[in-house]
Amino acid sequence: MTNPISYFSSLTDPRVERTREHLLEDIIFITISAVICGAETWDEIADYGKSKESWLGQYLQLPSGIPSHDTFNRFFSALDPQEFEQAFLSWIKDVAVLTEGEVISIDGKTLCGTKGGKRAVHIISAWSSANQLSLGQLKVDEKSNEITAIPRLLEVLALKGCIVTIDAMGCQRDIAEKIIAKEADYILAVKGNQGLLEENVKDTVRFTQPSSEWTEEDVGHGRIEKRICSVYQDLSLIENACAWKSLYAVVKIDSYRYIKCTAKEEWETRYYITSCQASAQKLGKSIRSHWGIENELHYQLDVSFHEDDSRKREGNAAQNFSMINRIALGLIKNEMSKKSSVKRKRLEAGWNNDYLLKILKN
Repeated sequence: MTNPISYFSSLTDPRVERTREHLLEDIIFITISAVICGAETWDEIADYGKSKESWLGQYLQLPSGIPSHDTFNRFFSALDPQEFEQAFLSWIKDVAVLTEGEVISIDGKTLCGTKGGKRAVHIISAWSSANQLSLGQLKVDEKSNEITAIPRLLEVLALKGCIVTIDAMGCQRDIAEKIIAKEADYILAVKGNQGLLEENVKDTVRFTQPSSEWTEEDVGHGRIEKRICSVYQDLSLIENACAWKSLYAVVKIDSYRYIKCTAKEEWETRYYITSCQASAQKLGKSIRSHWGIENELHYQLDVSFHEDDSRKREGNAAQNFSMINRIALGLIKNEMSKKSSVKRKRLEAGWNNDYLLKILKN
């Protein structure tokens, strides 16, 4: 994987030129390195820099030594997040190889610690489980929601040949049309937010026959799980079906779980619409992989990076630091020489400079 630092060297420096004591590239390199090694606050990033100053000096110019915690804070609070996002996207386009039929999951996450008397920052992200990378993110405007933000995120992503999965919030006609315009397919969860669509979908399942079905069973970890994916191509009961661009089928997922130690049984049924002309097996696996954005991205950001505990509220700090976290997570996950957890890799990177370099260069 190409090191991301070079992609950020052309960013517009938000600081007044006559007061700059530290190079932009140095600030970004130290921050990404520190976060990989476990730093979560501006103080911890500055402390990391001071403890590693002699090592960092081998790769950075450091004309005035290590920046203070206030310098890190002011820099990322003032840095233009849209420009930072564009630099991030340039890096992703060079390192992420999106294959035909790959699933791209889109979902939102609230940075709970950023509330502080105002609406907390809410970020929508696009996640590739195959690449173990966040492909892009966008802050939802304070007076808006995911419905208006998702099309803007789709606009900047390269999605040709991919399958885009979104939860019920994204089940909107203009979003479906935008995905098709990007030469991709969609799988959209259906609930009660689209008028009669959910009722029409349930009628389709009730009164028509599935064109194909696929069953998957898992046994382990003290439970038995069974998932049945049924695909219905007869759309005659979907009112104004043509309003959904390239709509191909309705999908039903029946999930069964049996917990051995408690003998508890759980049943759940979920519904989707899709433009994807694929088998029930492909659609079932694609829908299941959507949860990768929760398990592999959001969970790691909360549990390993403690993102929800962050109190960065000044300027653009929360949005930009969220990007730093995603860069660090992507680099860590794509370092494959060690089969270790994210936590263990971060610890070793903090202890072992050679391993940190391997993460930064992989």
